Amino acid sequence: MRTTAAPASSSGPAGPTVRQDAVLIGLVGLAHGISHFSQLLLAPLFPWLKDAFQVGYAELGLVLTVFFVVSCLVQAGAGFIVDRYSPRPVLFAGLGLIALAAVGYALAQSYWMLLASAVVGGIGNGVFHPVDYTLFNRRVAQTRLGHAYSVHGITGSLGWALAPAMVVPLAVAFSWRVALLAAGALAFAVLVLLWFQRSHLVIEKKAVLQATGHAGPQEHSLAFLQIPAVWMCFAFFFFYAASLSVVQAFAPEAARQLHGMPVALVAACLSIYMVCSAGGMVLGGFLASDPSRCERIVGIGFGLAAAMALVLAFAGLPAQAVPALFGAMGFSAGISGPSRDLLVKRSTPANATGRVYGVVYAGLDIGQALAPLLFGALMDHGRFRDVLVGLAVVQGVLIVSAFNVRRARRTPVGAVPA
Repeated sequence: MRTTAAPASSSGPAGPTVRQDAVLIGLVGLAHGISHFSQLLLAPLFPWLKDAFQVGYAELGLVLTVFFVVSCLVQAGAGFIVDRYSPRPVLFAGLGLIALAAVGYALAQSYWMLLASAVVGGIGNGVFHPVDYTLFNRRVAQTRLGHAYSVHGITGSLGWALAPAMVVPLAVAFSWRVALLAAGALAFAVLVLLWFQRSHLVIEKKAVLQATGHAGPQEHSLAFLQIPAVWMCFAFFFFYAASLSVVQAFAPEAARQLHGMPVALVAACLSIYMVCSAGGMVLGGFLASDPSRCERIVGIGFGLAAAMALVLAFAGLPAQAVPALFGAMGFSAGISGPSRDLLVKRSTPANATGRVYGVVYAGLDIGQALAPLLFGALMDHGRFRDVLVGLAVVQGVLIVSAFNVRRARRTPVGAVPA
């Protein structure tokens, strides 16, 4: 099987214009921001939900686990639908289901209704990576792909940052139900906007069939699973999600316990991390203009991030310095974001874009579902330094994984990478 990627543009010999690419990248990025926004809707509202449904944090954590497990299963399958038909209707369905899930959360009268809404939200969340990267890789000019991936990562980080910034003030001022209804309205508004701009998101079915090989001699739809680099990418994204999950859920509180930070700075650490991560992705978009160095960029970025985590674990720091270190860690990790996505593109056969991205990015959901089990246990036992050391270890594994992707990409199908 050939493992080189297809040309990024399907717009004809002249390729897409800068304006066409900018509009497409902006629309896809906006939708991706809503995907990440939906992932952090419930966690900031746990204190309210705990009282409303008379459940503990373990039960509420199960709601998030259900969300990500469902998203993982859907993500792997959505790629096949995208490759066989078109990404645009799948994108619209995902946004609609996210809006419906937020309304379901808001109207839930029991814990089980909350779980059912998480299933709906997980289905909606699972479509975005196969859709987004299929649109990018088939419609954006090759020279602008690094910037497309950069914007994609930035909007995701901003979506994470927006969720607590929106729902918590609304919950305080009105109620948690009003906050979640507002979140649903925002998702629906983005769906309406994309509907009116739908001409920018189209990939004709005939072009899809030709690009995926369905218009000519066909290979088995699962043949891409024989490519070693696909599974190396899957492993990379599993560990990436694990590191991100630790940062989002535990690292700020672990740092507070070690350095005596005021409680108010805990939330600030996460917000600063996300904003600085977005800034790092801007720089990373320029660095990713040369795909041949993407593994080195990932290695440098996560090497610096791991160093920041170790400083947080072992150095005696004033409380005011901790948010700055989270910012430095976020910026370093953010630099690697566009190159991280190029790792997958360079390992993707031309006829399996959606399927590969669906399977590979399912590693994100699995990592986010499993990592809290291990690191949550460390937190429960008061092993706060071990949480930050574990974060550094996972970030170090990411460096090794990135170079394993390159080595596996050079391995013929059917061979075992060294």
